[in-house]
This record gives sequence, C-alpha cells and structure tokens, in this order.
Amino acid sequence: MEQKNKSHYSDTIKLFGSEPEPAFESVDRLTALWSRNWGCDNDVGQIRAVLMHRPGDEFGVIDRGKRIDTTGTFGDLEKGWYWQSDRIPELSELQAQHDTLADVLRAEGAEVIYLEGVGQGRFKSVYTRDSSFAIKGGAIVARLAPRMRHGEELPVTRTLAKAGMPILRTLHGTAMAEGGSFAWLNSSTAVIGRGIRVNDQGIAQIADVLRHQGVETIVVDLSGYDIHIDGHFLMVDTHLALVSPRGLSFVFLERLKELGIKTVEITEDDNSWVVNGLAVRPGRVIMPRGLSAGTRRALEGHGVEIIEIDYDKVQLNGGGIHCSTCPLIRDRVD
Repeated sequence: MEQKNKSHYSDTIKLFGSEPEPAFESVDRLTALWSRNWGCDNDVGQIRAVLMHRPGDEFGVIDRGKRIDTTGTFGDLEKGWYWQSDRIPELSELQAQHDTLADVLRAEGAEVIYLEGVGQGRFKSVYTRDSSFAIKGGAIVARLAPRMRHGEELPVTRTLAKAGMPILRTLHGTAMAEGGSFAWLNSSTAVIGRGIRVNDQGIAQIADVLRHQGVETIVVDLSGYDIHIDGHFLMVDTHLALVSPRGLSFVFLERLKELGIKTVEITEDDNSWVVNGLAVRPGRVIMPRGLSAGTRRALEGHGVEIIEIDYDKVQLNGGGIHCSTCPLIRDRVD
C-alpha cells in the first residue's frame, strides 16, 4: 500500500508539478504558448513584425500661429505641445513619407502592426521606438520622460496585448527610459544611453529583466542634453555599426572593438539623420537621403546594401526612420 501511494504521488508530480524549464523566452515555448517567436535579441536580424503609427488626427492640436520667436520653433504651454523645427509640414506630407517607409518594410518581409488608440494631441506617438522595445520573449513598456509624451504607454500596452505579445516589464516608480536609447549589440549584450530621457531607475529596471536572460547591459553617458543613443549609433550588420563618434564616449567605442564590432564613421558631409536608419536584415539598411559619397563607399565596402527613402518631413517632428519603427520580432543571428 505504501509503495502504491508513492507511485501515485510520483505520477501526480509528473503530471502537475512545476516545470520552470525551458525558459519563458525559448523558441519552442513561445511558439507553442504565445503563437509566435516574439521579441528580439539583436538589431539586424530579418524583421518579421514591426510596430508603427501613421500620423493622424492627433496633429490637429498644432497651431501654426503659435510660433516661439526666441527659438524659431512652435508650441503652446497651456495645451502642452511643442514642435521643435522652424517649419511645420502638411499632414498629408507626413503620411506620404510614413506610408513609403511602411511599404518598404512590407516589401522586405515585415508585418506592419499599427498602434491603436493614440490620444488627442499626442503627435509624438509616430515615434513608436520610444514607448516600448523588444527583448527576448516579449516587450518592455517604457515610461516616457517629457510631459507631452506622458500617457503614450497606454495605447502601446493595449496594442501589444491585442497582438498577443508578452509584456515582460512595465517601467514604474520614478523610472524614465525610452526605446530610442536602447540597442542590442549581440544576443548577450545591450547598451543603454543615459541622459535627459533615461535615468538610473529606468536603467536598473531594464537591466534587471535582461540579467535574468543572461544579457549584460552597458551604460553609455550621452553628452549634454542629448536625447537618445540612436542619434549616434546604428547596428547595420552582425559585426558592423554606423556611428557618429562625437556623440559617443571613447570607452564605448573601445568596447565595440572588444566585442568584434567594426565601425563606419559618418562624415561632416552627411545629413546627421543618416545614423537614424534601420537594418531590415543583416547588411541591408533603410536610410534617409543625405548619405555622403564617402560614407556610402565605406558601407558598401563592407557589403552593406542601402535603401534610401525621403523622410525629411517626418524628421521635422524630431525623429527619423529608427524612431518611427519598433521591431517586435527579428530572426536570431547568433
């Protein structure tokens, strides 16, 4: 009788006992339980799904009569909006350039998932890179720093949940961080740019999630009031990055060498936005027009294929191609 009870207990454990392995982010487990291999562990693998937001009615809050003469920009403190360029394009122009980017991504094999439920006046929501970003097995929902972007976290949370993507962390407390200052270097190393939009509490919460996945988090201090690291750094292949060295520390540039990552430096002839591109697969990159002949030769010398599109109108709102895309699924490359 005692032996029978032991056998019954053993069988019960096998059927109903805890099973922590395989890890949540393992491919087999994700595809079986969450339908897709959600997440990214690199910035260059083939994009399978990407989150975007087509500019829309939220731009109606902008009043071209609200010019700030001292800065040559536009804004209204009472209504809480700010346009940081000296001219405001038509909504149709913004939509046309954004549609071109989305069409290119589809042609390159990506499913475009559009953000739903953007609040009135939140015209920065076009920059979906900032409100969330993908890690292994799911997403981290960020906590945006400036007042005019507070609340963007709600529609991105709802959209990701509707798509079926796991949310592995929502930043809370006094944490601030935005996805434009997060980048993958390889599957076991990520970098975060610390500055006016990213504080230590935000870094700690992100690093905590990554630590459980065996990922090292490198912290790079940005210069002055610089906003995001993606204004200076872009992975374009598994071991190649495009950089604007003036915005990156020497220590970080040396660390890239230690990791076996070569760099191509933009020149003074380049449009500063060229770093804000997007790799759609290893060695194939979408970039805004403005690439100098010298930088083009250097990239092509490394075998990089370049897809150029016009994106100058969207850039007037303060973000580029990289800012406007949040990859949700990429193929693994190592």
